[in-house]
Amino acid sequence: MAARSLRRSNPITLLLALILFLGFLIFLITPSRPSSTLKNAGTSASTSKRKSNPSGKNGIQHYQMNNLTTSGDPIGNRERVLILTPLAKFYPQYWSNLLKLDYPHDLIELGFIVPKTREGNTALAKLEDAVKKVQAGSKKHRFHGVTIMRQDFDTPIPQSEKERHALAAQKLRRATMARARNSLVFTTIGTETSWVLWLDADIIETPPTLIQDLASHNKAVIVPNCFQRYKEGGEKKIRPYDFNSWRDSEQALAMAQKMGPDEVIFEGYREMATYRSLMAYDRKEGGDPHAEVTLEGVGGTALLVKAEVHRDGAMFPPFAFYNLIETEGFAKMARRLGYTLFGLPNYLVYHYNE
Repeated sequence: MAARSLRRSNPITLLLALILFLGFLIFLITPSRPSSTLKNAGTSASTSKRKSNPSGKNGIQHYQMNNLTTSGDPIGNRERVLILTPLAKFYPQYWSNLLKLDYPHDLIELGFIVPKTREGNTALAKLEDAVKKVQAGSKKHRFHGVTIMRQDFDTPIPQSEKERHALAAQKLRRATMARARNSLVFTTIGTETSWVLWLDADIIETPPTLIQDLASHNKAVIVPNCFQRYKEGGEKKIRPYDFNSWRDSEQALAMAQKMGPDEVIFEGYREMATYRSLMAYDRKEGGDPHAEVTLEGVGGTALLVKAEVHRDGAMFPPFAFYNLIETEGFAKMARRLGYTLFGLPNYLVYHYNE
């Protein structure tokens, strides 16, 4: 019996087989991970625009930092402000004043660093309660974001205001403060941050327009005058508080020349008379609050800094830097980077009076 010849294949069968083969081939050569599309961070001039690479693969993000503005009209340009506060004790007046700032809260990010002490635990609990109430409240009053950090290094034992400001305590205290500030800014500064406002936890009274007032000068570093309210004989008075904003003197420069590399000059102490020109004493009753003076040292009770200054490398040295430390060391570093520092002697913010 002759063998049967093979049947001719159906063309439809061949077509289906080809389609299945091509589908299998595409499956093999296509990456298993889905490509991601990056969201545009915003359309305002102040926002660093994010865009994916052409293929949209590998999770690569691009930030156009040239699109980030720091201008004299921060609200109009929708510029993001990062308010940073080292917080060892929670003052309700500080928080109340913070909430009164009328800069758009959706453009404000908050950052706190709290010491790992018993007092820090108490402050943390109060801070978290306050933050939760605001962030769970009306959208108008919510901040864009809040970061709370715990220090990962030892903190000096809590002291009274008098003990805290004794000359003998200054080097360790200021070095610890510098480390806290550095940890805070290096962790929280973002690609969309235009300004950094350093605001101490015991600053309890400022104008509600603080941010836009300082930013309107469009300076890389600018500091208001920090005073303190008090009563004398039942009469309400004010007095200078922060003496770390100054212009140098020949005596201070000569003192530094005689010091060792690890020694530090501290301002405002009789035992270390520098004869510097202090902004604290430049204030004129009824003077223009926007009158500017140039400075060589700055305090950090309330300090507005363009974010680019920190990005360029200006930090708070926790060691002797040209015989300066912390905020005054930061001022020296910013000047070495080519920035000019300014102060507003007639623009006042107020420190808590213990």
